[in-house]
Amino acid sequence: MNLDRELRNAVRVHECTYVRRKAARLLARYRRSSIWPISLKARFLFGEAVTNNRIHPALRVVVFAVAVSASLLSQEGKIADHSVTAVTGESWIRHNHTPFGETSMGRTWDLGPAPSASGKDASSWRLDLSPGYATQIVTLHGSDLYRLNCRACHGELGHGAPPEINSVTGPVQATSAAATMERMKKAGREMSRSDANAIAKDSKALLWQRLHIGGRHMPPPSLSQTEIRSLVPYLEQLSEVPGAERNQIAVKESSHRVGEHVVKSICHICHSATGPNPDPAQMLEGEIPPLSTLTTRVSLPEFVRKVTSGATIALGTPPASYRGRMPVFPFLSQDEAAAAYQYLIVYPPQPQEANDGRH
Repeated sequence: MNLDRELRNAVRVHECTYVRRKAARLLARYRRSSIWPISLKARFLFGEAVTNNRIHPALRVVVFAVAVSASLLSQEGKIADHSVTAVTGESWIRHNHTPFGETSMGRTWDLGPAPSASGKDASSWRLDLSPGYATQIVTLHGSDLYRLNCRACHGELGHGAPPEINSVTGPVQATSAAATMERMKKAGREMSRSDANAIAKDSKALLWQRLHIGGRHMPPPSLSQTEIRSLVPYLEQLSEVPGAERNQIAVKESSHRVGEHVVKSICHICHSATGPNPDPAQMLEGEIPPLSTLTTRVSLPEFVRKVTSGATIALGTPPASYRGRMPVFPFLSQDEAAAAYQYLIVYPPQPQEANDGRH
């Protein structure tokens, strides 16, 4: 049978249950077939259909998963990162019982464009992803890990938004005996090396604890030991710890892992993993859609644009174009935003787990 032809036929089907069943059968048969040719076809069909809004939302998810799986399997030695896990549970602001309008968490204070007078989108934005972005292994430096995991709340310079979000610079400076002694000297006070070393030791323990389990207002980071060892030297450089620029460390990460960083450290601040899918009227009243519905609410290009540049949104009854409340994250690349979309498809969001770090 011609799987390419069947996949095209499935794309044209508009009944949700049938689409899911049909695509699942195709996926099972596809995995027993020649991988490389179908990989190219699946990726072409997905890109063509999504770009032209001709694909049913349910099938969009499955076709994308087929394309990514094909690409991963077709590359020797490059498979999905099994350390990656799905996002789970309620959003952090919901966990803290903090209304969206009363928190600085995840707020870049950049908003998307306002609706035009004509109601038409006059933006020149276009999707421009790197070839093979979905399967590439990327090099992340400490500055990248900070950008993906910390910047949405702590800001570019690490100053935060006190009193809700503390600055990172003071606690990190305290981990350096040399930096502590220099600060004390500038303040006109002397400190012995042994006392400075003791402060630095305790401060390092507290910093590593925070990077593992979070805090009252800080969600538990999903960072590995290797990633923390890369992030800390950048935090030291950001905090002007002497010699920190010589200690920078890079790590290799899968695209799925990059997407996991974005979703868990940025999106999950405001979006719960699962839950009811609000309609435009409910969203006008302040409801925030769960992560489990985002890949069926919007296409890949729409998602990338919304995250990196902003876009208007239809709210109310009847729906009207609004600027929207979601902040824009211009420090994320299109590839990174697309990796988040891919991650949500390959690792579907799950309900709260009993051992979730938020309890």
